[in-house]
Amino acid sequence: MFAVIKTGGKQYKVAEKDILVIEKLEGDAGDSIEFSDVLMVGTEGNMEIGAPLVSGATVHATVVRQTRGKKIVVFKKKRRKNYRRKAGHKQDLTLVEITEILTGGKKPAKAKAKAAPEVKKPAEKKAAPKAKKADDKPADAAPLFKAPEGKPDDLKKISGVGPVLEKKLNALGITKYAQVAAFTKAEIDQVDDVLSFKGRIEREDWLSQAKKLDEVK
Repeated sequence: MFAVIKTGGKQYKVAEKDILVIEKLEGDAGDSIEFSDVLMVGTEGNMEIGAPLVSGATVHATVVRQTRGKKIVVFKKKRRKNYRRKAGHKQDLTLVEITEILTGGKKPAKAKAKAAPEVKKPAEKKAAPKAKKADDKPADAAPLFKAPEGKPDDLKKISGVGPVLEKKLNALGITKYAQVAAFTKAEIDQVDDVLSFKGRIEREDWLSQAKKLDEVK
């Protein structure tokens, strides 16, 4: 099933489990969001179009994280006035995951949605329980990788990596773009497990980003 929703003055076609980047909405990671402006809902060949909205239809999502878009540079100039102004802007955005598309006024299965991750988490964290304590700093555990010689690369250039996350990656022995670009599936799972990324490396395509950065450095 799919739906067409309206938010932030834009329309989006969505289906369950889709990851969507939209204009900023208030909320922290893990919070639930309801989209009530549903313009269309149905399956291919069997669609219900609203007039303008589909009655009783809602789309529910979970906030993955708050982020910002690419920097836009604005330059203003006035002839013969010696006036020049340059400013930058980064749009605030919200990354959400679509969880349910409901029709007929149905209510979301909130209890079921929350129970699923709670069952999986203990099994995923068994491999490194001690690394999660002590202020959640992987630096307390032995490095997963052997750090290459030489000056570390600026991992913050990878989208989604900030100063804190860069320190955690360095503590695991990850210091070079080439390391990230060459990650195997098993190594990705290891890093996911220690840092509780929940598939973030593959979702944000770190490998392709790191490969490009390594080629131009």
